[in-house]
Amino acid sequence: MGLIREPKNVDFTVQSKPWSEIELRDFRKLMNQIKAKNAKPKVKILTGKKKVTA
Repeated sequence: MGLIREPKNVDFTVQSKPWSEIELRDFRKLMNQIKAKNAKPKVKILTGKKKVTA
């Protein structure tokens, strides 16, 4: 892998801004929706038989 050098007068360093309360609220809401969508059903094993509960 080669080394990439910055051209003159170009700075590749990125400084991120802190999120606002609105952005943070929207992000948390989106993450909760994704977690709820991707949640796996709980599986309960009863003496050799599997019982799937939602």
